[in-house]
Amino acid sequence: MTTITALTLDAPDPGAAKAFHAALGVDDLAAVADTAAPTTGFRGYTLSLVVSQPNIVDTLVETALDAGASILQPVKKSLWGYGGVVQSPDGAIWKIATSSKKNTGPASRKIDDIVLLLGADDVKASKQFYVDHGFEVAKSFGRKYVEFAAPGSLIKLALYGRRALAKDAGVADDGTGSHGIVIGTEAGPFTDPDGFTWQTATR
Repeated sequence: MTTITALTLDAPDPGAAKAFHAALGVDDLAAVADTAAPTTGFRGYTLSLVVSQPNIVDTLVETALDAGASILQPVKKSLWGYGGVVQSPDGAIWKIATSSKKNTGPASRKIDDIVLLLGADDVKASKQFYVDHGFEVAKSFGRKYVEFAAPGSLIKLALYGRRALAKDAGVADDGTGSHGIVIGTEAGPFTDPDGFTWQTATR
């Protein structure tokens, strides 16, 4: 079964990006590439840090802001749980969230999952592309949302309509240029239907 083994994010200021990743505790999963590849507007993806309770969300969002992030969606309760969205110094969008609405213990900094959510022009077509490349579907809601299984990997892959993903992040859905991310997998290299670059990587 195919899974994600690594992520590399473009950053015009690698030092600031590395400091941001270290502050959130994801520096061993998200590498940084020094690049000035132009990107205008929405990059077409978000990264979600999934945690177990609201006070961890608060702690990580505060940490992200202290490390130079800006708020896109303030932390709040919703029907699905509790969370907020920030944009890191290098322009990547991070959602920090939990499905729980109540704290059951003191705040830790434990991240349960990282979800790479790609904005797809055609979710059904992109889903089939990934199935053909060895990914196994874990959840699927028609043409709206797909989540793939990730046994042995902390990073999960999911697909959402591009417009809906941008709305969820609190940004306009227009954007051009580089996606600003390279995704590592043992099944690479390839480019997906939405233009995301995948490279061969080992665990």
